[in-house]
Amino acid sequence: MTPVLFGVMLYVLVQLAIGMLVSRRITSESDYLLAGRSLGLGLATFSVFATWFGAETVVGAAGAIYENGLSGGAADPFGYAACLLLMGFFFAVPLWRRGLTTLADLFRQRYSPGVERLAVLMIVPTSIMWAAAQIRAFGQVISAASAFDVEAGILIATGVVILYTVYGGLLADVLTDFVQGIALILGLGVLFYAVLDVSGGFTAAVNTIRPEQLRLFGGADASMLETIEKWAIPITGSVIAQELVSRMLACRTPQIARRAALFGGSLYLSVGLIPVFIGLIGAQLLPGLAEPEQLLPRLAEQHLSTFLYILFAGALISAILSTVDSALLAASALVEHNLIVPLRPGLSDRARVRIARGGVALFGVLAYVLALHTQGIYQLVQASSAFGGAGIFIIVMFGLFTRIGGPRAAIAALFAGILVWLAGEHLFAWPLPYLASLAASLGAYLAFALFERSTEPDRRAAP
Repeated sequence: MTPVLFGVMLYVLVQLAIGMLVSRRITSESDYLLAGRSLGLGLATFSVFATWFGAETVVGAAGAIYENGLSGGAADPFGYAACLLLMGFFFAVPLWRRGLTTLADLFRQRYSPGVERLAVLMIVPTSIMWAAAQIRAFGQVISAASAFDVEAGILIATGVVILYTVYGGLLADVLTDFVQGIALILGLGVLFYAVLDVSGGFTAAVNTIRPEQLRLFGGADASMLETIEKWAIPITGSVIAQELVSRMLACRTPQIARRAALFGGSLYLSVGLIPVFIGLIGAQLLPGLAEPEQLLPRLAEQHLSTFLYILFAGALISAILSTVDSALLAASALVEHNLIVPLRPGLSDRARVRIARGGVALFGVLAYVLALHTQGIYQLVQASSAFGGAGIFIIVMFGLFTRIGGPRAAIAALFAGILVWLAGEHLFAWPLPYLASLAASLGAYLAFALFERSTEPDRRAAP
């Protein structure tokens, strides 16, 4: 066993131990899914930061910026940071005050149980896709640090992640997020210092950046609508993701929820600028890299000592674990709380927790299968934000802030959004599939809301 693999395995065992210890405190569904609604500002902030800071932020964003300049980071970290800040400014308080357990509860309260179930069926695949991307990245880390091939690494990664998430629920997730957040900051900080050292200092490194690399909005050939599409996917597709909403609902007060999203988003952007900066100067450090997503790992391997490389590997594992456990828990929470429990309302808290844990294991296996058959981590994360995201965003906006529209409008918006996105993305290769799905969802919602309003007097007059 190599020293790096030994260090990674030791780090993972510590995370598993935390999950097992915390599992002793879980006695109810609220404990497992929302940490007993007990989170303070510090833990909630680090949990928001660590959950969102995934493999695509550490590896994917640096590679995209290496290839395309600053515009390659429109989604990550800039778009996802904007998503977290929007959650703090607009969504955290009204969501918390509704007393929800999952995001889908909002759809039952505001629309109907049918809308609730349909929304769950659209949200759960996005969490599985997100988890699959992280599991594949974890498998690649294990493969790079050992004699295992990528497939064996993915299998090992899946087993670790399932065990890690099944035991502790959201409370273990949040506590380990704190550890993982610290590891992320230290690991990326060490690499940043090493890169500056070999570049001759900060000023010398900055001077190697070409002006055309600094265009954030659009690219050399990108239209305004294409730029809006690129930013709309991470912002509107993820601002109301179950993984993020669960952190808001688990806070002790609405004020803590708001500040945790704002502080977590600010921390996310600040730390995310390290991969951005390394991506911008990467062409001078490693010119002609065939696989741009290998930029950070290659630099770490070349310029860090064994101990510091283990620290960097721990940071990468932190980014992966803190994201994948949240994704699996989100999918399980939605299915258990919003699909199974309504069918069997007499279930005890112990039975509910057992079903939620079984859901984590099941969705972990599904994520493993998907991880085996996908190639691009960054693209899979983007797809997870876009799949069904338009319709969910529209019905949350109308449901949370207005009284316009009812169940039929919500169902029409969900179907219109996902069907248009699937057609544009996979059948006709439209240049703006996500914006088209947003427009279709909005149009369908308003059309059916108008129809519902026009038929309301007829219903009242009916005997």
